Amino acid sequence: MSDSRSPQILVDADACPVKAEIARVAERHQLSVIYVANFGLRPSRDPMVTNVMVPQGADAADDWIVEHVRDNDVVVTADIPLASRVLEKGAHVLGPTGEPFTDHSIGVALAMRELKQHLREVGEHNGHNPAFSQRDRTNFLQKFDETVFRAKRLVNHAGANRPK
Repeated sequence: MSDSRSPQILVDADACPVKAEIARVAERHQLSVIYVANFGLRPSRDPMVTNVMVPQGADAADDWIVEHVRDNDVVVTADIPLASRVLEKGAHVLGPTGEPFTDHSIGVALAMRELKQHLREVGEHNGHNPAFSQRDRTNFLQKFDETVFRAKRLVNHAGANRPK
């Protein structure tokens, strides 16, 4: 169930290529952004932006996000296991290319991740992802704006069910 507070935006920020796009959309919607990382965050003068530096560790940023995410928040991450964990808490999740992770798609995404890991281990896959393109950036901006709008609308209609 949604409550009357505004959604917040949480970003798995260590390798996030769309921080500028996130900031623009958040400013337009007047939502707070929390960038969570192990290193390398630039300070912001924007009072709606918070940087959280977590200790070095494989899942420190993920664990912090899972601990602080709330129902109907928006999370940006390329990390499929993190996406699965925050979906369980009722968040909307988007990858940096604009691909949404949903309750219906997360199982396939986790299975593909496992398959690719296995193929890398046996030398059948080089592990390189395609380069991040301007098309990815544009797609993210559109999908992110739609997701934020939907999250805000759901908050404004307390008790509405989040689309799956």
